Amino acid sequence: MEEPQQSSTEAGFALRRLVPPPALCGFLLLLALIFTGAYAVGASVGPVAPDMQRSGTSDDGTGGTDGGGMDMEHGGGG
Repeated sequence: MEEPQQSSTEAGFALRRLVPPPALCGFLLLLALIFTGAYAVGASVGPVAPDMQRSGTSDDGTGGTDGGGMDMEHGGGG
């Protein structure tokens, strides 16, 4: 009669070992809610700077260079 109790205890221990702690589940849920809320607010507000372009493109034909400094993509200025 002792074996069924022991096997159910072992199964319960194994199940408890696989389930993450409730604090971790709560933290992950809170994190997901914060990210969802931030995404919703960002989507409703729209782009921050709609006229901003990448630094590599320019409409005035200069090639998008900013004047001085070294070209960091190709190993510097030497």
